Amino acid sequence: MLDRGGRLRSAALALTLLGALALAQGLWIPAKAVLAQHLIARAWNEARDGDAAAPKPWPWADTGPIARLFLAPDAAPLYVLAGASGEAMAFGPSHVSSSARPGELDNVVIAGHRDTHFAALRSLSPGDRLRLETLATRTDYEVVAAHVVHESRTDLMERTGASELTLITCFPFDTVRPGGPLRYVVHARAFDAADGRDG
Repeated sequence: MLDRGGRLRSAALALTLLGALALAQGLWIPAKAVLAQHLIARAWNEARDGDAAAPKPWPWADTGPIARLFLAPDAAPLYVLAGASGEAMAFGPSHVSSSARPGELDNVVIAGHRDTHFAALRSLSPGDRLRLETLATRTDYEVVAAHVVHESRTDLMERTGASELTLITCFPFDTVRPGGPLRYVVHARAFDAADGRDG
């Protein structure tokens, strides 16, 4: 039978192990997001160097890269995956398939997680410049608005006939609670990068 000191040491060890497990689980999500972007970038580069669509980033992937998103002129690209499923968004920002495809002159909608790839959305302001590239096109955008909406605002994902980019993530940014009913939306409008006029 353990004495009081032995029970305290056992309890401390159990709490330490639980804490280490929670820390490892918390680090796994951002680590997976970073690693996935490297694998997706490799698939993108293979497609760019050839004449075929981007290959799968890993053998069991059910999606692949369809665009590169730059959240600032000097920012590293975020590789956008086809289909905004929960599985795809765990690896990178993802295109909402009911919206216009990247490169089309309509409302392109991309969703991502607030704690990894789309954490930077919180720092975007009207006037900031964004870029979306496919293997064949480049579209430059200017942020016109950023706001919080309820998840029921599915009208933000509809086609508008105007060359626009809508970026969506969960809100608030600093919560550890998954999901929730609020979304942070950044809306941008295309412009001609050569002269700064609306495209």
